[in-house]
Amino acid sequence: MKLHELKPAEARKKRNRVGRGMSSGNGKTAGRGHKGQKARSGGGTRPGFEGGQMPLFQRLPKRGFTNIHRKEFAIVNLDTLNQFDEGTEVTPELLLETGVVSKLKAGIKVLGNGNIEKKLTVKAHKFSASAKEAIEAAGGQTEVI
Repeated sequence: MKLHELKPAEARKKRNRVGRGMSSGNGKTAGRGHKGQKARSGGGTRPGFEGGQMPLFQRLPKRGFTNIHRKEFAIVNLDTLNQFDEGTEVTPELLLETGVVSKLKAGIKVLGNGNIEKKLTVKAHKFSASAKEAIEAAGGQTEVI
């Protein structure tokens, strides 16, 4: 590539200023055509409008429901607990400040994915059966908050 071969990037293309006189090519009606809904100020239809035909989102069947009382737990797997030293008391606050979880949500749930090699005291809001078993098999303790 040489200096005389450089071309401006497509992103640097000048914005087309409409309604700036007839010689600009987009004067008078400013590219909107004559009359009609789309020619008016504030004109146009809402997103999803299909000209009066029943819109797609209304044609599809309704299914299921959203439980507004649902509790979502921050999940921690066993293999992530291996980063702590032997005999450490693992609490939700410790997990938050070490960056293992970014948000506490409704609490911490420990799941049995991976394996644990260290003896730890783990305090959490919930434990899966396999996680509890594995922590106690490694000589650690589990405590439900």
